[in-house]
This record gives sequence, C-alpha cells and structure tokens, in this order.
Amino acid sequence: MSSQQDVPRLFHIPLKYISLVTLTFQNSALILIMHYSRVMPGYDSNSRYFASTAVLLNEIIKLVVCSVVAAFDRGPRLAWVEVFSRDCWKLAIPACLYTVQNSLQYVAVSNLDAATFQVTYQLKIITTAIFSVTMLHRSLSPLKWMSLLMLTVGIALVQLPHDVISFVASSFNLTLRLTGGSEDESETAEKEHHALEGEDEMNRTLGLVAVLIACILSGLAGVYFEKVLKGTNASLWVRNVQLSFFSLFPAFFIGVLMKDGDVIAEKGFFFGYNAVVWTAIGFQAGGGIVVALCVNFADNIAKNFATSISILLSFVASVYFFDFKVTANFVLGAVLVLIATYLYSKPDRRPSSAGTQNKEEYRPVPLHSTTSEETSPRTPRPPLAAFNEKQQ
Repeated sequence: MSSQQDVPRLFHIPLKYISLVTLTFQNSALILIMHYSRVMPGYDSNSRYFASTAVLLNEIIKLVVCSVVAAFDRGPRLAWVEVFSRDCWKLAIPACLYTVQNSLQYVAVSNLDAATFQVTYQLKIITTAIFSVTMLHRSLSPLKWMSLLMLTVGIALVQLPHDVISFVASSFNLTLRLTGGSEDESETAEKEHHALEGEDEMNRTLGLVAVLIACILSGLAGVYFEKVLKGTNASLWVRNVQLSFFSLFPAFFIGVLMKDGDVIAEKGFFFGYNAVVWTAIGFQAGGGIVVALCVNFADNIAKNFATSISILLSFVASVYFFDFKVTANFVLGAVLVLIATYLYSKPDRRPSSAGTQNKEEYRPVPLHSTTSEETSPRTPRPPLAAFNEKQQ
C-alpha cells in the first residue's frame, strides 16, 4: 500500500505511464512534422526555410524556458552561480556535438521519408554502445552484442534498394513485393509517391550519410556527457541551460553566419516560415525539455518500448500521409530493429552475490540540486544515458 502511494503521480496517473505516452508522441510526431516541413507542397529548395535558423531558434527557446525554471527553482543569483560554475566549460563539447547533430537531422528528414529515418536513426544505439565500451570501459553481454548485430542487419535491409532485394529474390524464384498489382498500377503508385514538392528533390544517399554522422555524434556526445558529469549534483534545468547556452555559438556562427549568411542577408532570417515550421521548432524545443523531464520517471524498458511504438506510428503515418511505398525489405528490417531494441533493453542476468558487488551505478541529472547527504549509494538511480539521449 505504501509503495503505491510513493509512486509519483500527476492527476492521479502514475508519471511512468505519462512519460511513456509523452515519449511515444514526441518521438513520432516530431519526425513527421519535421519531414513535412521540408517537403510540404508549394515550397522547393529555393523557397524553403533555412534549417540553420530553426536550429538556432530551438536553442534560444530551450535556453529561455530552462533559465526561467532554474531561476524560479533555485533563485536568480544561485542559478547564475550554478550555471556559470568553474566546470561549466565542459558542457561546450557535447553542446557543439548536439548542435551539429540537430542540423544533420534536418538534412536527413529532407532526404529520407519519416519511417526510414526513424528506423535508421536507431543506429545511435550501436554508436552509444561502442563509445560506452571504449570510453567508459563497460562490458556488454553476449545478448547485447547479438542485438547490436541484429540491429545492424535490420537497418541495412531498410536502406537496401528494393531492386537489389527483388534481384536476389528472383534468383531463388521468390516473390517479395508487397505492393502487388500490375506494372501500370505500380507506375501509378510510384508517381503518387512523389506528389509532394520536396520528395522529388530527395537524395537518399545524402540522407543516409547525414543519419550516420548524426548517430555517431549522438553516441559520442551522450557518452562524453555521462563521463564528465558522473557524480555531479547540478539540477536538470541547470544542465539544460548550460547546454543551450553553449549551443548558441556554433548554431549562430557556423550555421547562420558561415553556412547561410549570404542568403539570410538577402531573403531574411524568417524566410519560408509558416505555422508548420514553427510547430516543428516548438516540438523540437519543448518536446526535448518535456521528454528529458519525463524520462526520470521511466525505466529503460519503457523508453525503448516508446521508441518501438513511435517507429510503428511513423510507418503507418508515412503510408497514409506521404504515400510511402511498403517493401518487403523495409518490413523485415523494421521487425529486426524492433526485436533488437527490445533485446538490448533487457537487463542482464547476473548472480546475486557477485553481480551486486560489481555492478556499477550511474545517477541521472536530478530535477533539483542535491547535496552529498541526499544522494546515498543505497538509493539506486536509473542510467544517466536516459537523459543524454534526449538532448538533441
């Protein structure tokens, strides 16, 4: 009875379930809206908004919101001292990596459909695992290595052109087409697939390269963030303020000035903006804050379950809204990715005696600043990497 009363609740609903719904909605809706903002009818490469301005506005919104909450939580003077502490410069490196990652996400969603992007973006699990082994000296169980291999195969199947799969299948007299119908119907479906303006300009190779680099940066930034901040007691809001503050410099000087400075000076900072673009920016800024807050109340299995559901939702939405062409290799690859994500999130079985002694504990960034007396090793904490993955 007491354990049920100790569960954090909002409107009598456990925050664990609220966080699960929030994670699912944010993961799927953000990618769908970002993709549509880059391929919406009436806009081409010459009339579309500049992604560099969207990345900068995203960081500005997060900086303002988190600064207000941090000042309200700790007081303006104490919040200022905590944000600009002596070790705050350490956040500059992951902040720059996250900024480049956000920019590459816009490149990826501009050249890949939402469903393919969602599946391929799970490569960040592999990169995070590799950097965890090399930088944090962690050891992975055989089950986790098998799930990473399965994840790689699944993503490779999703990215393989359907012609390659059809050629291999024809060699074995197999039929793998899911679209069915005659050739005329297939040609009609192919034309309908490119009904949106931006989809005619999509470069699948460029999108894949952007996702690969973004996943590498995501894994490196997350593991570095965990390595540097392990054992610190700054609050969640202070860390968000620090990340957003240091992100402003690469977003402005590299993205806005160096990359798009000439065209922004000619056409204006808010060129091509509309309600859809502002919605995408709002989801990326506000959604990142909400998910980073909610993930403190959800375990790793719930987080990966939300990711799996968001992949399915993105797949269904891509078929319904963007005329996504379903192929057998995509379905098979997506299923392998879902299974691999589930297997990787399963806790390892260890002997109770040896496992409890050698198990390494990691603390998340707390919602409020704490002292050493408030965080004793007797209180287990969920992994800090849960917070790191959402800083993007």
